[in-house]
Amino acid sequence: MPACAYGILVAGWLVWLMPFLLAGRATHRATLVDRRARWGILLEVIAYSLLWQNKFWERPLPAWRIALSVVFFVVACTLSWSGARALGRQWRLDAGLNADHELVTSGPYGLLRHPIYTSMLCVLCGTGWLLTPLPILLTAAVVFLVGTEIRVRIEDRLLGERFGERFQQYQRRVAAYIPLLR
Repeated sequence: MPACAYGILVAGWLVWLMPFLLAGRATHRATLVDRRARWGILLEVIAYSLLWQNKFWERPLPAWRIALSVVFFVVACTLSWSGARALGRQWRLDAGLNADHELVTSGPYGLLRHPIYTSMLCVLCGTGWLLTPLPILLTAAVVFLVGTEIRVRIEDRLLGERFGERFQQYQRRVAAYIPLLR
């Protein structure tokens, strides 16, 4: 694997991760948390770990895979920065709602209900195209999507209970995390 691919990988992950490290998290504890969403996080972590289960350093890496990886990382970084900014202090790792929780529908949330999960999927794909043979990447993507579906369904249920018809209209109008798929 060429040295530039390692640089793309490290830079992509660091730029993607930075808004979450800098985000001003809620200072108050959530009034409602559904810890079952942690199973989704576990599956997402397993998916990322699958990408590293090969001898990527021994494999030649065609230029088209590097270019595709860069595209995925650029989309991932754009969504992570804009998504974290739009959520502000409402961003949290657990699926939960604050007492003063607002339904965010602006910025990337006007295009996707869960743009941060889209960014995570793009990081998976960006990493996968650099490191992983296609069968492993496809397996990792399936595991990731199962984990993400767990989280999305739990978060959508929480938001639906809090915001009722307003959220249901938003849910009908805006795709969850894959554009054009409801």
